[in-house]
Amino acid sequence: MSDSVRIPPASRPDTVPRIPRQRTPSWARPDPVDELAGSMEEFVAAAVHPDEIAALLESDGLSDDRIRERYGVKSSFALAETLYERVERRYPDPGGPPPDPWRTGLLGCLLRGVVFALPGLAYVLGAPLFTGPGDFGLPAGTVPLLAGALCGWTWNQGLAHRAYVWLGLGDRPAAGRALLLGAPAGALLGSLVALAFAGGAAPAVVVFAAGQSCYLAAATVLLVTGRERLLLAALAPMAAGAVLSLVDPLSETLSLALLLVCPAAVAVLGLRELAPALKDEHGWTAGLVALLPLGGFGALPAPRRPAAPRLVGSLPYALFGLATGVLVLHAALGDVLAGEAAGAVAAPAAPAAVALTLSMGPAEWLLYRFRGGGLAGLRSSSTVRDFRRTTVLTAARCLAAYLAVLLATALAVPALWPHAPVPGVVPLAGLLLLGVVLWTGLLLQWFGAVTGATAVCCAAALAQTLLLVTRTGDPQLAATAVYGTAAAVQTALVCTLLGRATAHR
Repeated sequence: MSDSVRIPPASRPDTVPRIPRQRTPSWARPDPVDELAGSMEEFVAAAVHPDEIAALLESDGLSDDRIRERYGVKSSFALAETLYERVERRYPDPGGPPPDPWRTGLLGCLLRGVVFALPGLAYVLGAPLFTGPGDFGLPAGTVPLLAGALCGWTWNQGLAHRAYVWLGLGDRPAAGRALLLGAPAGALLGSLVALAFAGGAAPAVVVFAAGQSCYLAAATVLLVTGRERLLLAALAPMAAGAVLSLVDPLSETLSLALLLVCPAAVAVLGLRELAPALKDEHGWTAGLVALLPLGGFGALPAPRRPAAPRLVGSLPYALFGLATGVLVLHAALGDVLAGEAAGAVAAPAAPAAVALTLSMGPAEWLLYRFRGGGLAGLRSSSTVRDFRRTTVLTAARCLAAYLAVLLATALAVPALWPHAPVPGVVPLAGLLLLGVVLWTGLLLQWFGAVTGATAVCCAAALAQTLLLVTRTGDPQLAATAVYGTAAAVQTALVCTLLGRATAHR
């Protein structure tokens, strides 16, 4: 044993003879399933079901035959279940709050609220044009302007829905063509309605109403395409002139110039946004032919597009715009129309409409907050009852925040409005209840439950109109009762429909 290793004669001195290695018995080898579990430990530990592991095994090319030969189990699903049992669950830490796809900036929503309210300053510049006899105790020219505005709100609400549907289908050119056809048609229809209600109003009132209809159509295009800043820039000169005229009246020439230039600028900006809709991959001619209802002879075949949304699908949204417009007009002019202030100017009631319009910006932001809260509730709730309770609490918080904003705005606007009294308790309560109706209606509309919201708002608008025409009861108390009933019904709809997890998909 102490003798040195003998080297064969033909070998080099630094050569060591090879010692044969002994074979390890099969019972001493590591379990191949354990080896696989070790290599896939991170993925297996985070899996919530064995099928996830089976999908990964199959994607790696492991067939059932190879699995039977190598791991001694019959299939990939059996191997996945084995791995799932052997590895302890260790779900990864997300490392921060989950992303909220509904998070949006408050400034953008506030900008939209300001854009909604600024056009009202045009009536300050156009007041000298409104001559002629007044109707229903309203100032001269008010009736055709209100008729044209209601027509525009109705038409453009439905048009905006149709354009948004096309955008949701990923067909932006089709959305542009819908706006390019619908916006001029809405402007023409609003002008004709104002002309029909003109009566003995001065021709300048009809021209102003036509400009109002054109502005509503062009502004709809810019709002749908997300160009609020351009719209604000176009309205800024007119708004500045109206504010200055409250301090020192402007000359008639300058007022007319502002009233003409600003709507024209909005119309030009709207046309610029829709110009790409006229040109598709086949050129301008094919884009113009595509505007025709049935196409044209010799037209190039259009590429495959999603099926066109049905026109009747936009009808509930148009009726919702009509109903909410009527309710807002009742809140602003209800006392005058009821005869309590017959012959007086309707300005003292107008701050209510201004407050509602300005509050639409925060209302939109709170709608986004509710959508984000609904997703958070889906992640944190373990039972249906927990999710319903979370949803109701989230809706209550958002609604309370909106009512606080509306209350502050309703108290602040009369302080800035010339000769406007502070609203009483009953009108203020009615305004807040109307705010509940509007916000819950928008919330139901966002979740696709527009039919119920439209039915409630239309019924409330009809009831309010009938009470006004028949002069039943005290106008303020009757309005508060109508708003309260509609608010209670829509709140119940929100709690019932939006308490379901499937509504938040």
